[in-house]
Amino acid sequence: MMTMTRAARISAILFCILGTAACSLPRGAGMSREVLASSGDENAPFQVVRVSHDNINALRAWPDTSGSDGHGWLPAGQGSSSGLIRTGDLITLRIWDNSETPLLSGPAAPDASITGLQVTSGGAVFVPYVGEVRVAGLTAAAARARVEKALTEFVASPQVQLSVTPGRQNAVNVVSGVGKPGQYPLLDRNSTVLAVLSEAGGVSPSLNNPVLRLIRGRNTYEIRTDRLFSEASFDALVTGGDRIIVEEDARFFTALGASGQETSVTFPRDDVSVMEAMTLIGGLNDARADPKGVLVLREYTPDQLSFDEAGPQKTEAVFVFDLTSADGLFAARKFPIYPGDTVLSTESPVASVRTIFGLLGSLVGISNNLN
Repeated sequence: MMTMTRAARISAILFCILGTAACSLPRGAGMSREVLASSGDENAPFQVVRVSHDNINALRAWPDTSGSDGHGWLPAGQGSSSGLIRTGDLITLRIWDNSETPLLSGPAAPDASITGLQVTSGGAVFVPYVGEVRVAGLTAAAARARVEKALTEFVASPQVQLSVTPGRQNAVNVVSGVGKPGQYPLLDRNSTVLAVLSEAGGVSPSLNNPVLRLIRGRNTYEIRTDRLFSEASFDALVTGGDRIIVEEDARFFTALGASGQETSVTFPRDDVSVMEAMTLIGGLNDARADPKGVLVLREYTPDQLSFDEAGPQKTEAVFVFDLTSADGLFAARKFPIYPGDTVLSTESPVASVRTIFGLLGSLVGISNNLN
């Protein structure tokens, strides 16, 4: 009776083991051979590319799928230290009239001050006796000379002092991503992006890989701030009416499978390689991951396809990396990750075997406890 009971227990254990082996064990991701099972079928919807030293340079020339909107950046330049008068600016005039009967002031006060003259949409200000004098587009010195010339028809040897208070159209609006957002008047034509950022309190340190966008009229220009700070040639001049927006880089890639984390990862800088992506997601899980099966899933648009090996042949591509060889490691250092990519760390077949043996040990232990 005891022998039959023990035999029944052993049979039950073997049944459980075989049942477990026949079923899919709980996993965070598929194994490489499972994910790529249909890759040999020419009708498969995706293309599989194994990345190595031999093809990495050719693959780097494949189309960029980052979805960049193509916003370029402005070249740096050198402007004048004098500002230009623009519509909406406020002009103050102080006029000296040395004649015996001054037109603009009494005998006891040979000078007259006229304040709050706003430059009209037509670019002019109204000067008593003279009428409208066009000053938009001129420096303060040139506008002063023009007003003096216009007054000579009515005043003998007039002398004019002219000052300008910049209006909305002669200022830059810093909208967000800085210490002190607001409107900053341009005192001259030599104001640059960095000068305005400095006046606005600098870029907020809480932003991850911040991007600066400058909107000028209907045009948008874009640069990442680390590039702006690194080279003087990127410190472009600003003009009145410019709007500056600083915001966090919204680009991301997705990490899945047997990695340190499964999440969406934002780009910490302009360019990220596969190797750098692995460090950003905490590396591979030593107990689960297959270092020969790190996959990058990427989608191309139909217009990016190629009929030869110079580009992708299908809109869906899977790039395979073997991180157990120097060849694969160097390829992973050079292969770029684009926004929207998925980095998949596949499960190691050894992990499944370990799980089965773990279950076997547990079942045998249970059997022994029942004796």
